[in-house]
Amino acid sequence: MATNSAEQDPERTDPGPADDEVAPPELQPGAAGTRVFRRTRRRDADDRPVAEHTDRGKRVPPRRAPLFSDHTSVLPLAVVWLLTRGLMIVLLLRDNLGIGGVSREVYALYQHWYQLLADRTFPPGDVTWQYPPGAGLVILAPGAVPQLLTYFQAFVALALLADAAIAFALVRRGGSGGWLWVGGLPLLLHLPLARYDLFPTALAVFGLLALLSGRHRLGGALAGLGAMVKLWPLLILAGLPRGRPSRRGWSSALLAAGALLAVLVWGYAHVGDFAEQQGGRGLQIESLGGSALALAGLAGWWHGEVRYRYGAFELAGPYTGSAAQLALALSAVALGWLLLWRWRSWAWSPATPADAALTAVLLFTVTSRVISPQYLVWLLALAAVCLTCRDSVMRRPALLMVPAAALTSLGYPILYEDVIALGPLGTVAVALRNAVLLAAALLACRRLWLQTVPGPPSLKGL
Repeated sequence: MATNSAEQDPERTDPGPADDEVAPPELQPGAAGTRVFRRTRRRDADDRPVAEHTDRGKRVPPRRAPLFSDHTSVLPLAVVWLLTRGLMIVLLLRDNLGIGGVSREVYALYQHWYQLLADRTFPPGDVTWQYPPGAGLVILAPGAVPQLLTYFQAFVALALLADAAIAFALVRRGGSGGWLWVGGLPLLLHLPLARYDLFPTALAVFGLLALLSGRHRLGGALAGLGAMVKLWPLLILAGLPRGRPSRRGWSSALLAAGALLAVLVWGYAHVGDFAEQQGGRGLQIESLGGSALALAGLAGWWHGEVRYRYGAFELAGPYTGSAAQLALALSAVALGWLLLWRWRSWAWSPATPADAALTAVLLFTVTSRVISPQYLVWLLALAAVCLTCRDSVMRRPALLMVPAAALTSLGYPILYEDVIALGPLGTVAVALRNAVLLAAALLACRRLWLQTVPGPPSLKGL
């Protein structure tokens, strides 16, 4: 006579659902007496599995997430990256679009700086050297590439590598940020490959992604290194929650920046010359104040001219000094608003560090005396990071970076001769770009405040 398996083994009992298994109430024992359980796993705020503990106290490691959750969505993105970057390289090699000469920055200016830096000195008395000392390492980097490539070729290759690394990190995190970056950067035409801004942008993106995943020391260190290359990456720390995350992030940033600065001061001469050159800059024609004066000139209300100073075209004439001072005052107001937001905000979401980073960089961009075309590289990258966050409130400001990038290319290099001549087409194109950036900055401020500052609607409208 057949016996039940439980009778054969008295030590065996019905195990029931495991700790990480839940039996849905609608699933009852089947005809054969078997039970069906649905397996669930604990997940963190970013929907990643976390380690669990069994009844015996053993720590069970989480199942490693796949490199990409959906391979079918990665392949089209990779194809678009290859096609668009190939087109960017073709445009760079021809370099005859609009005013042309976009690549001259690399093979003339950067290569000249490289020769000085190779002799362990920063450019002495060079009014075009206006960057933090960490930028010198970026200028030196192409020299470390095998001699099969020229300096220009090595620089472009490293820029493409930085671009690909940013795209990989964004796609790895998920969301639509990868598409914004891969599809948005070519709107700047070949300019990103002929400027060194992709390198600090990569540091800022990796740092911000580290902050979003809770690695505050790593994110702070990358922000500090990025600030030594081009100041603005330090703004990714603006949205760190109070307490230990902020202390860890800012202390790591200061330590990393200080260590790099100490090494450069020890090994190079004229490390601090950039500060003097940066302080002497005037009102660039592509800035918000420059657009206002140029439009006034079209209406016959302002009479001035364009001069080439400090490596850029600046406005000279009535009210230009006042406009430049106003820009500095507005930057101070932007800093004050960020500090007020930090004091008043309490309702942080997992996406707040990314939202605050985009808002801060937008504020300091639109209030700057200089809005160079390559600044859109920074904004596109931070907007893309926001679109990888499920809780981000920056979708509309992020998408506004697409028309801003297109209008930027229209102003430079396509219509730049008209911009320099203060003509109507170039002036209007740059003014529209600045209007889009201003609208995005104001919208970002409002959304960040409404999302994070608790209180009645009357107070949220501040």
